[in-house]
Amino acid sequence: MQNYCFYSLFFSNFADKIELYIIMKQAVLRYIVTFLMFMAVFIIEKPIFMLVYSSLYPGIGIGDVFSVIWHGLLIDASVSGYLTVIPALLILIMLLVRSQVTDIIARIYFIIVSLLLAAIFVGDTVLYGYWGFKLDATPLFYFASSPSAAMASVSTWQVIGGVFLWLAVAALFYTAFYFTSLRIKVSPLSKKCKPWGVALGLFMTVLLFLPIRGGVTVSTMNVSYAYFSQNQRLNHAAVNPAFSLLYSLNQQKDFSKQFRYFDNDEATRIAAELTDTRFTGDTTLLNTDRPDVWIIIAESFSSHLLPSFGGEPIAVKLDSIARSGLLFTNFYASSFRTDRSLPAILSGFPGQPNTSVMKYVKKAEHLPSVPKSLRKAGYDCAYYYGGDVNFTNMLAYLVNCGFGHIVSDKDFSISEKASKWGAHDHTLFAHVITENAADTVAGPRFRVVQTSSSHEPFEVPFHSNFTDKCLNAFAYADNAIATFVNSLASSPRWNRTLVVIVPDHYGVYPDNLTDPQARHRVPLIMTGGALKRRGTIATVGDQTDIAATLLDALAMQHRDFKFSTNLLDSVAPHYAFFTSPSDFGLVSATDTVTYSIESDKPIKMQGRNPGKALDRAKAYLQKIYDAMSDL
Repeated sequence: MQNYCFYSLFFSNFADKIELYIIMKQAVLRYIVTFLMFMAVFIIEKPIFMLVYSSLYPGIGIGDVFSVIWHGLLIDASVSGYLTVIPALLILIMLLVRSQVTDIIARIYFIIVSLLLAAIFVGDTVLYGYWGFKLDATPLFYFASSPSAAMASVSTWQVIGGVFLWLAVAALFYTAFYFTSLRIKVSPLSKKCKPWGVALGLFMTVLLFLPIRGGVTVSTMNVSYAYFSQNQRLNHAAVNPAFSLLYSLNQQKDFSKQFRYFDNDEATRIAAELTDTRFTGDTTLLNTDRPDVWIIIAESFSSHLLPSFGGEPIAVKLDSIARSGLLFTNFYASSFRTDRSLPAILSGFPGQPNTSVMKYVKKAEHLPSVPKSLRKAGYDCAYYYGGDVNFTNMLAYLVNCGFGHIVSDKDFSISEKASKWGAHDHTLFAHVITENAADTVAGPRFRVVQTSSSHEPFEVPFHSNFTDKCLNAFAYADNAIATFVNSLASSPRWNRTLVVIVPDHYGVYPDNLTDPQARHRVPLIMTGGALKRRGTIATVGDQTDIAATLLDALAMQHRDFKFSTNLLDSVAPHYAFFTSPSDFGLVSATDTVTYSIESDKPIKMQGRNPGKALDRAKAYLQKIYDAMSDL
């Protein structure tokens, strides 16, 4: 009898061990397969991305593809770890209780994840062709402010195709998860074995901390883990777009803690070498005291469109205006999109790589602005744009700037809004001409006209000698701007008119530029009967300098424009600072440096003392974020 009880106890314990082994094996297998399936999705995305943009990867071989995959593994593992946390917790619940609810939750989770990952992959692949950097928070800000304007760059068929592709990819992802991870069933443990199940479930969940963080070293996971090559396109291919998006979203606050290269006093000292807000009362630019001032913000123009810069003969009419007026040949766009450039042009506030001051209405309210200053001097201020003025909080910014009259798409009839962005440039300019001809304002006028037709999808009512849609759109915009300037020239106010023509941001043509400096170089053109000085000026500057240059010429103080310098001041330090989500750079008469934010390494170091120039660029960026924090 004692032997029977012994054998019963032995077999009972043995059965428990078998049960524990089998169920635990199922749980661990489902856990591992889930993690590896996420990894597989991220790995496969990379060669597909490179295949879509094969024209941007000439001469690469299979070894480069494997290098991209290899160097992206740590970030892929980090995102896979995040995405596996909830499945791991669900596995723990499955080990404890028998319920169909857990299976339903797991399926819903993978449906949601499949939809999100598909949206990220498709969005990243589509937008990279337009912007040249990996997906970040920028599209979300644009879409939230004005969905129609955010989608204006793509055609209807592209939208339909994109939605279909998104759903197809999501269905493919879910099918893969369904036939792998979800097919592995995990049964509840007996009461005796449940403590082991809890321990295993918690261990598997905690174990995900390692890939999420990127190991146990001091450095936590960041985008630079994927950077390995001097070819930035290869680095971009290695970056996980989901991580890039999440990382960007996490960087939208606490500006005083971002881009900390020096202690505060040192950064202030170094950056002070670049600032000069002295009032000079410059008299070399204008031949009259209070001229009408027009600023034409030309969508996406670049120096590569003008023969005067050694570019192609595309914007030939603007080039002619530049040759007869005043042309700044060493001028740079502050950033890469309009919401960054408007504060640079109108407020002298530099663009930021990972956010936009216009996103924060409360902060933007405290920025100085050219129209605010001009209104105090008796100027009547108006802004003209053919598109949605709510896009990227533009309306709030313009109102706070001091524009008393703002024209946008709502001021045009349905038939006039023939562009996906609203009214075409020639329609916009016709409206401006008509309105100002009937205007009875006797005092000086400040007018800003923002064009939009030379923007994706480049659909314009114009046929030039260019078969390329992009070049044809630029030729159209060139013609529209020149026609408008000629109209101003024939008006009785021309002799007291200054016209400033500047792109809104860096150029989109040519689209294969990888050098940040070359891409940010844009024309600054001045013309008009009030212009005293003509010819070319090689002084280095950027869009933030427009404010101080104008105000100084109008004998007005500009001490509040702390990042702006008069381009015509021979004593002031002259330089150009520019940013994009992936890099920033500084150009002076003696040095040129560009720096990768993602890899935290220099891209270009040229000149007499590039090391000092790089310190200045870093300190300058740090002080921009300090200023953002203080607004």
